Amino acid sequence: MTVYAQVEGPLGAMLLVGEESGDGAVALVSLSLPEQKGAVAVREGWRHAPGAFEPVAAQLEEYFAGRRRVFDVPVAAGDVGSEFQRRVWRAVEDIPYGTTASYGEVAARVGVTGAGVRAVGTAIGRNPLLVVRPCHRVIGADGSLRGYAAGPERKERLLGIEGALVR
Repeated sequence: MTVYAQVEGPLGAMLLVGEESGDGAVALVSLSLPEQKGAVAVREGWRHAPGAFEPVAAQLEEYFAGRRRVFDVPVAAGDVGSEFQRRVWRAVEDIPYGTTASYGEVAARVGVTGAGVRAVGTAIGRNPLLVVRPCHRVIGADGSLRGYAAGPERKERLLGIEGALVR
């Protein structure tokens, strides 16, 4: 069953969506932000279950307060994204807290060169787990804060929390 909750934070009301297993455990499927490009919307048949997301909400609160560097939440593996997207997302997950990597560097980590860098950017843009999967740590080769689905001001805020602003 798909469950959801909204959690307030410094970036706005974050929509958390997860899949509940038979034992009641919830694996996170999506974390989206208000006015985000490609944001998830609550669908009919989903169950509002704020209690199911308490561990995620607590970790988000710790992150925004500067007390958490790595998220440890169950994430739905299933058929979310293509194999290429999952490779790119794993590379993004390997970018340490407080640091950044360029799109070209992420492309090199997944074995893509030349025009393939654009495909890497597209895969990063389709990351369904904003904040938790740190696509905000990917920047332009010139240090610019390009391409964040929730807007450059939010990307800048997240990098500021981590002390990773390159400006």
